[in-house]
Amino acid sequence: MGAQIREYRQRIRSVSATKKITRAMELMAASRVVKAQQSVRESTPYARALTRAVSAVATYSSEDHPLIGDKGEVKRAAVVIMTSDRGLAGAYSSAVIKESERLVAKLRDEEGKEVVPYLLGRKAVGYYKFRHREYAAEWSGFSEKPRFEIAREVGQRIIADFLKDQDEEGSIDEVHVVFTRFVSMVTQEPEVIRLLPLEVVEGTEAPEPEDLLPLYEFEPDPEEVLDALLPKYVNARLFNCMLQSAASELAARQRAMKSATDNAEELIKKYTRLANQARQAEITQEISEIVGGASALAESK
Repeated sequence: MGAQIREYRQRIRSVSATKKITRAMELMAASRVVKAQQSVRESTPYARALTRAVSAVATYSSEDHPLIGDKGEVKRAAVVIMTSDRGLAGAYSSAVIKESERLVAKLRDEEGKEVVPYLLGRKAVGYYKFRHREYAAEWSGFSEKPRFEIAREVGQRIIADFLKDQDEEGSIDEVHVVFTRFVSMVTQEPEVIRLLPLEVVEGTEAPEPEDLLPLYEFEPDPEEVLDALLPKYVNARLFNCMLQSAASELAARQRAMKSATDNAEELIKKYTRLANQARQAEITQEISEIVGGASALAESK
């Protein structure tokens, strides 16, 4: 009986230590997600406005820029997969990987394209390495705090591969990005967007009633404007996706750690109750032994 009580108390100490860790991680995620949300709010209007500006140049000019026009037959499709560097975030990374697997299956099986993965985050890298799958490039170590320098590095690599001739090794014909869009603290949705070639949205999306329709004037000429804007467009969209993913990861980690803390509290209550029951049983047994011994002594006299 005493050994059983010691075991319960050891489990209580172990769960209490785990609870302190999960509670600390919950508080850290809660403090960081506020800044991440603010970064998303600040970057999204810029990325949206830049996308509309580039789309306007493509719509109202006759320039045939390589980042806008299709290459004809699409043979190789790049898929940029954004996951986390660390775990303990619930189903955050697995949801992104599942969405990317659906996209890869669609591109490969239904459309007959060769898929070229570009991986962001250690979870995606580990997933591909464990299954001995090939990928073009990897970046990691920044999932919770994305930096624009990383987005620019990824954008430069993607643009360089996209501008290669189709027969050249390492060339890609289109680029898709799989990331997690931050909707709210309780809702984060895996999403797929096509980054390149540029999808023209100017003139196809109905403006909001309060929107003012912009007037564009291109100087010195549309070609130079496209040369300047398109790299900025790619980098801004990638950075916005990285910020959305970071906010989603922190929100998912906060929820997961809160759930772990609540479960630890329930376990502590359970083991405390079992320890009390075992202690009461031990006391009852000791009293029974004392009463039995006293009765035996009385009868012997």
